[in-house]
Amino acid sequence: MSASLDTLALSPEAQDLLFTGARTANAFTDEPVTDEQLRQVYELVKWGPTSMNNQPLRIVYVRGEGSRERLLPHLGEGNRAKTASAPVVAILAADTSFHEHFPRTFPHFEGARDLFADKLDVRDSVARLNAGLQIGYFILGVRAAGLAAGPMSGFDAEGVRQEFLADTTLQPLVIVNIGHPDHSGTFGRLLRLEHDEVVSEV
Repeated sequence: MSASLDTLALSPEAQDLLFTGARTANAFTDEPVTDEQLRQVYELVKWGPTSMNNQPLRIVYVRGEGSRERLLPHLGEGNRAKTASAPVVAILAADTSFHEHFPRTFPHFEGARDLFADKLDVRDSVARLNAGLQIGYFILGVRAAGLAAGPMSGFDAEGVRQEFLADTTLQPLVIVNIGHPDHSGTFGRLLRLEHDEVVSEV
């Protein structure tokens, strides 16, 4: 277990599970990931904040017969083997039609949907930013389930969109491999920038 931060409300064990001891997974064991685990990951992370409660993240699990084989050619060569062996693969995408849900998700602003209706460029930017926030929540949710995540941006996004998301309003952002980690595939821990290199005041 890594050294804990003793002023946080989060227990040392939870700090270790979610952050300090968690690693990006490059290899996985054969232990399966259950549908209930995946459902509970979403039920947890859906509570993370987004602008105007817009919730643009869409999760597409690559599970159909032949789907994995269709995905692999669109990945960077270095990402193919680990994706082929991962128990679960998720395409995380931004839905540019998030505004259609505003009557349910942001009901106190009656004009919210119309505000974005004819502004695809704005919706695309807003969706990508907020889905990016939700991707962070998703990775932490996977870790909270006792699983490991291997997020990847090294893929042909347009190829993935055409292959799996054609005729939708979804834009793929990240692909995540999910499972129980095989630590033999874990690289050494890389340096993180120090507080004073990142934090400033104005």
